[in-house]
Amino acid sequence: MLKINAEIVPTISLIGYISYTTPWIHFHRTTDEYVLYVIKNGELYLRENNVNYHLKRGDVLLLEPGLHLEGTKKSTCDYYYFHFKHSDMNKVSISNPAELAKSMLFEQLENDHQRDCYIPKYYTASDKSSISQLLHSSNELSQLYLRKQHYTRCITALHLLEMLIELSRLYFLQTLQQNNHKGSKTAIKVQALLEFIHKHYTEKINSSIITKEFDNNYDYLNRIFKELTGYTITRYVNKVRIGHAQELIKATHMSFGEIGYLIGMDDPYYFSKTFKQFTGLSPAQYYKQVRANESSSTIF
Repeated sequence: MLKINAEIVPTISLIGYISYTTPWIHFHRTTDEYVLYVIKNGELYLRENNVNYHLKRGDVLLLEPGLHLEGTKKSTCDYYYFHFKHSDMNKVSISNPAELAKSMLFEQLENDHQRDCYIPKYYTASDKSSISQLLHSSNELSQLYLRKQHYTRCITALHLLEMLIELSRLYFLQTLQQNNHKGSKTAIKVQALLEFIHKHYTEKINSSIITKEFDNNYDYLNRIFKELTGYTITRYVNKVRIGHAQELIKATHMSFGEIGYLIGMDDPYYFSKTFKQFTGLSPAQYYKQVRANESSSTIF
């Protein structure tokens, strides 16, 4: 597993696609950069620092700088390759991948850890949808890279970071599925609920809307949601809304009525009451605290 600072964009040196229709064996080399392989068809036999890999369609392997790579067997293979460098990416040992998966997928992390993303060294896509998603992203990236323009290269680097983050998400979802087969569908459903809430938190969200959107009993959804996130659906929605309200108070001078409207809380009393439940302060007290901190930080 490799931990990457997702706030830093990788520097791409080479992206491409290669198709060997006659049996071929990978050459020996040691690079000073990361290389990501995504297998489209066929098989690829590799050894990196005495660790053997037999890659097939839907497999992803992230090679590390400074490690010796060689082929071990001839084969035919079609694959995408991405050569890049990153200034804050390191190998880490994870003792409990399932617990980390739950943390990354279902918990709101503290600010210091929001930038961390964990990329699997080796990953096998377990379903057609995941394989299609990986291959589509790989093809888009390789096509973007062919356009020799400055802004296109910047966009390509951003898309590569996006693909690495998505690879992390797919890996952690699969980890939960393998760790508890009975709960795999539950994890996916809760993940979908989280995405729905973050996308629609400014709108009306109630039990009937949730039930209709996910075609499940609301009490059941609420129960599994709390088991994995520690929050009921309603409390989590409010947590997201108040988090955005705090950001708006810090960044703007809008009235609390305007802020409440923007985050989906039209009732001023309910907004103020909920805000205090999560922060311990009323919106007005929070505003004064933020401005006082800003004033003190400008004194040298």
